[in-house]
Amino acid sequence: MWKWLHPYAKTDATFRLCQVLLPWFSISALLTLSLGLVWGLAFAPSDYQQGDSFRIIYIHVPSAILSMSTYFAMAVAAFIGLVWQIRTAHMAMIAIAPVGAVITFIALFTGAAWGKPMWGTWWVWDARLTSELILLFLYLGVMALYNAFDDKIQAGKAAGVMAIVGVINLPIIHYSVEWWNTLHQGATISKFDKPSIAPEMLWPLLISMLGMGLFIGAVTLVKLQNEILRREINRPWVITLLTSEETK
Repeated sequence: MWKWLHPYAKTDATFRLCQVLLPWFSISALLTLSLGLVWGLAFAPSDYQQGDSFRIIYIHVPSAILSMSTYFAMAVAAFIGLVWQIRTAHMAMIAIAPVGAVITFIALFTGAAWGKPMWGTWWVWDARLTSELILLFLYLGVMALYNAFDDKIQAGKAAGVMAIVGVINLPIIHYSVEWWNTLHQGATISKFDKPSIAPEMLWPLLISMLGMGLFIGAVTLVKLQNEILRREINRPWVITLLTSEETK
């Protein structure tokens, strides 16, 4: 593990990796997200009970699932930073945090918009909704704790511990509909043997999920590059890079 991580402990190597990956993530995200959303919102059949209002699923479900996946990725970065003392891992953690917070907010907002016609209310203190709201607070807490320290090395460690502890909320979100009697519907696409959704509705949903995942990756790469430049602004390689950009 260390042999693989060691080259990217250097900020310039991580920055160059971001430059290589960013075009691939960006173009792939644009294509897949556009395909999935257009297919789902315009061409997928209407639901026999919910009509066209179900189409919000193509935004809500990917954002809800990826809000948890993004948090897990942030916690993994925090764990790597704490165990192997890699500064770039803590930079990745703090680059992921605001992206995950926005995705979680989208999941909550679209869930409320979907819940109004289905449940007759924008919000209920349902186990799934409440634990998802806690996830948003965890993202915000990681960012707030990181920015509370002037010493960013200590900030990364403190925020990293909080991110790792917050992982306990992920299984609560996932299994809340099974552990408690809630208004929120149960699993649909995660039942791989027999998904509770027709294939003509499932495929655009899966493509939208892939597209949103790639979009999260692309935005995170941009934010990681910015975080590296901000933290390493006085390093010779950054000065050389910025100088060369100015002369173009």
